[in-house]
Amino acid sequence: MINKEAALKKIEELVQRFEEQILSYKKTEYNETQTRRDFIDPFFKALGWDMDNSQGNAEAYREVIHEDRVKVGAATKAPDYSFKLAGGKRLFFVEAKKPSVMVKDEVLPAYQIRRYAWSAKMPVSILTDFEEFAIYDCNKKPNPTDKPSVGRIKYITYKDYVKEFDFIWDTFSKERVLKGSFDKFITADKNKKGTATVDKEFLTSLDEWRKELALNIALRNETLTEDELNFVVQQTLDRIIFLRIAEDRGVEEYGRLKASLKGDNFYQNLFPILKKPTVNTTAACLILKKTTSAFMY
Repeated sequence: MINKEAALKKIEELVQRFEEQILSYKKTEYNETQTRRDFIDPFFKALGWDMDNSQGNAEAYREVIHEDRVKVGAATKAPDYSFKLAGGKRLFFVEAKKPSVMVKDEVLPAYQIRRYAWSAKMPVSILTDFEEFAIYDCNKKPNPTDKPSVGRIKYITYKDYVKEFDFIWDTFSKERVLKGSFDKFITADKNKKGTATVDKEFLTSLDEWRKELALNIALRNETLTEDELNFVVQQTLDRIIFLRIAEDRGVEEYGRLKASLKGDNFYQNLFPILKKPTVNTTAACLILKKTTSAFMY
């Protein structure tokens, strides 16, 4: 395992090389792949991470996954790096950009990393082009219109790497992560005012849906008792959520629920889906077992 002194020396070398040729690196022709190979990979390798799986670990035990897969809405996205513990637990994502990108000021890159991490329930992740290094608190649901400063815990440039080396080493080096430093960093920074985890966000939305649905049904069914209304509302939401999970896990045809929004008769369009789902009983049981605590209310 690389020691702290060797890591500092390697990062000093990277900083010097970047400084000497910064004009060429800032040109648009110098792309993201080159940035990753020339600077970002060596940077994290200096911090002790096995960036290219030189130890030959099985796929499940790789320390760094390049182009990892994460579900973001209906799409599958690929964060540039996913750093993991030996047991497979994800620690943080790193999204790489080329130096011509303005990490500090551009909206899209910040939204991108926050969206990846929030969707994967990663409390902290990093956006970097080596020239700039931004750490984001990703507990708050991102919006495309957020300023790039929203959720940003710390911002430094390559000129700060040596001065800030103790922080970088103590927070993100493999040696310190294994000793719990990253967990301490998360604990200290995750509970910020206004943050909401995916589970909390879902429960908040669920409460709003329940109220809107109850009001809508009550206006059109005045004879329903309070107990009957609660039952109908809960049963409707349960069925929709269950089928949405089934779609996401590939045991129900993806997009059937969304297709019901076509036309004007949304509720009537749901009937054939709710009455005759394609999911079988065995698959249904597996889905229920794997459902997260977010759906337990």
